[in-house]
Amino acid sequence: MKNFTSFPTEFYILPFSYTSDSPAFIFALFTGIYLLGVLLNVLIVTLIYLDKQLHSPMYLFLCNLSFVDMFYTTTVIPKLLYMLSSRNHRVSFRQCFTQIFFFFVAAGTEDLLLFIMAYDRYVAICKPLYYHTILSNKVCSICMGAMWISAVFNSCFVTLPTLKMSFCHSTTIHHFYCDAKTLTKISCAGNELFYSVIYFESIILGFCPFLCSLTSYVKILQVIFRIKSGDGRKKAFSTCSSHLTVIMLYYSTAISVYLSPSHRYSDILDQVCTLLFATVTPIVNPLIYSLRNKDVKTAVRRLLWIKHQN
Repeated sequence: MKNFTSFPTEFYILPFSYTSDSPAFIFALFTGIYLLGVLLNVLIVTLIYLDKQLHSPMYLFLCNLSFVDMFYTTTVIPKLLYMLSSRNHRVSFRQCFTQIFFFFVAAGTEDLLLFIMAYDRYVAICKPLYYHTILSNKVCSICMGAMWISAVFNSCFVTLPTLKMSFCHSTTIHHFYCDAKTLTKISCAGNELFYSVIYFESIILGFCPFLCSLTSYVKILQVIFRIKSGDGRKKAFSTCSSHLTVIMLYYSTAISVYLSPSHRYSDILDQVCTLLFATVTPIVNPLIYSLRNKDVKTAVRRLLWIKHQN
């Protein structure tokens, strides 16, 4: 689809080398991914809300992570499902940049939240006597508010340069949603400013939280190795390994999308990696935390027992 204007009124999204003859499988696949992700995260949020023994900073942050994961998938998948079912792949200029904005809000929030969760584990293991003093209800509320506000400002900071791009040759987006990096591949001007902003943003809101998270875990491991009790070491490892797994999964896929150089197969690679950290990770996160977390499994059994008694 060609459009020789620097300010297009709409874009045309072409996901996964999509052909109009076979949309049913893709539609069913993404419907399943979306419903499963929302269901699992709603269960985590509901469980934490209902079980008073899970009303602690760690599970407050986990509850927020589940909400952010649902935010991620809802930003991307419903619009894709509409396009697949209606065969209408046109997206207005306003819809496209609204999707970009909310996607970066979710990404920025998750970056900061993963760091806060790492700090929570650091305080719990390295400074257990001061845990509820350092992470009081007031402090946790301030952290959550600051996290969301920072993510919104960051999204504005990243989205504005995309508005300055010119699209002189094509308005076809080879992705399954309006992706800012993909827009740079079809624009004829304005790319330099976007890449400067995205690299700066990646350092401030990506690399710095990641480095701080790793530093927290280095200090945590130092404390764990000094624990004499085998059960104590096992419990400490159990509470930390789940979160560390989520961090590695999230950052490895995000880096593959936004910091990898473009090449012949970059469109396919970008879509696969985005699919992992924006749609698959929200499913994996609650599974990792529920399957490896004894408190969550105990809360599930306790809730089921209460329902059975009633």
